[in-house]
Amino acid sequence: MATDVLTRTRGRLDKYFGVSQNGSTMRREVMAGTVTFLAMSYILAVNPAILGDEGALGDKGIPMQAVFTATAVAALFGTLVMGLWARYPIALAPGMGLNAFFAFSVVLGMGIPWQVALSGTFLSGVIFFVLAVTKVREKILNAIPLQLKLAVGAGIGMFVAFLGLKNAGIVTSSEATFVKLGDFTAGTTLLALFGLLVTVVFLVKGWHGAVLYGIVLTAGLGIVTGLVELPSGVAALPRGLDETFGQAIIHLPDAFTAQMAVVVLTMLFVDFFDASGTLIGVANQARLLDMDGKLPRAASAFAADSVGTMAGAVIGTSTTTAYVESTAGVSAGGRTGLTAVTTAGWFLLAMFCYPIFAVVAGSPEVTSPALIVVGILMARSLGEIDWNRLEYSVPAFITIVMMPLTYSIANGLAMGMIFYPVVMVARGRIKEIHPAMWALLVIFLGYFFFLAE
Repeated sequence: MATDVLTRTRGRLDKYFGVSQNGSTMRREVMAGTVTFLAMSYILAVNPAILGDEGALGDKGIPMQAVFTATAVAALFGTLVMGLWARYPIALAPGMGLNAFFAFSVVLGMGIPWQVALSGTFLSGVIFFVLAVTKVREKILNAIPLQLKLAVGAGIGMFVAFLGLKNAGIVTSSEATFVKLGDFTAGTTLLALFGLLVTVVFLVKGWHGAVLYGIVLTAGLGIVTGLVELPSGVAALPRGLDETFGQAIIHLPDAFTAQMAVVVLTMLFVDFFDASGTLIGVANQARLLDMDGKLPRAASAFAADSVGTMAGAVIGTSTTTAYVESTAGVSAGGRTGLTAVTTAGWFLLAMFCYPIFAVVAGSPEVTSPALIVVGILMARSLGEIDWNRLEYSVPAFITIVMMPLTYSIANGLAMGMIFYPVVMVARGRIKEIHPAMWALLVIFLGYFFFLAE
């Protein structure tokens, strides 16, 4: 009897997810989901390090354990929605770059409380959902030039890498030159350099869990040398959501300001195009695009991403989005939503391991190599920018360089959006500028005047 029930269950799962139809097997899907989790689970340590009150934000941050639990729950929920609804082998979690924007541009740079910043994240998710289920999504995708999309991704990569270098002590401040090389005799800096070296070696060797393995090895060496504290335990019940759950809804009235309009627009822009690139890229690697190169069930996939953002904001974390690390699972044979469901299951188990992740999150010398490596990976889009055409290279360069140098993703994005139409007009290509770009130019000019005030 039990065998018959198991057989029927496997048959239903196979039919629903289309496992056999996509040339896969149940075992392969489960293994692929595990590989995806290994490749992206570093976010459970890095996100609290960026957003938590024991991390980079200090007393302006979200309670540390709440961030950890919210990160795990958001990844669990978002990935389940993607797997069960859109049925793609794509996992979601709070996005790198967007969490840095939340922390350093919004909370620290603009002085906006994290509760209100969560409200902005929620609003960006609502707008994204509306765009996802309508044809407006395609019009927006076509309105923003590809070169600027590539520049935004590369610029965020530069910004994230700069954060990692600073947190590691590899780069420090200087009154004379603004920045200088750090103290390479400091134990924490040497530990961070070790972590960067081993992570890069793992990455070059093609190990899918390179970032995670680098964190584990660096933390282990840190514990042996006394630079990192031993965990207080291995497992603990998830806690902390009572401090963050619902804050995004409670503070919604505070989010309807000119300042927050720019925040929401930036979150929406980055998430929208990041999700678009990731979804299409992963689907292409899995050979799931149709004959015309389009993404089947695209509306469901984008809607799943936006639902993940809304849920994550309500729970207590920054924008939740599709992870490019999902390609690790695809390369291991994942082809259906069952891969994503498996990844979600691992996030459920990880939710009970806070003591371990807390030690890592509270040690910037351990998490910094992960930031630097993620920045390197994001900066790969630099090679796709047409540097020989000034109408593309000028706004792209301005976008990229302004993000780390002004310590703000929003500033870089705004400067690029202002320069693009101006340069295109000077080039005599005014007819090629989409009307939406003129609207963005006005919005971002207003943003800079607002900053001046």
